[in-house]
Amino acid sequence: MTGLFAHPETQALLAVAGMAIATFITRAGGFWLMRWVPMTPVLEAFLRGMAGSVVVAIIVPQAMKGDWPARAAIAASLVTMIATRQPIAAMLVGIAVAATWRATL
Repeated sequence: MTGLFAHPETQALLAVAGMAIATFITRAGGFWLMRWVPMTPVLEAFLRGMAGSVVVAIIVPQAMKGDWPARAAIAASLVTMIATRQPIAAMLVGIAVAATWRATL
């Protein structure tokens, strides 16, 4: 490959831009499609529960096969969430625990 697209920085930038566009299209497409779906109580309950299911699907493999910093971060996040009921605080505590543990190893 020659020219502007031969530079790794340009290729990386194009890859990031392409993924940003793909992410936007899938998110906007979901909102666009849901305009025509009637919101029933069952559908609303399903959509509310789906976010938690995605989080669990991400966390459980890390808890089972992850290293000790990952497990400590999950435990710290869980304790913080129970104590504060603030998801952002729980995520920040988990990130801080994992980052601190990994930085000190």
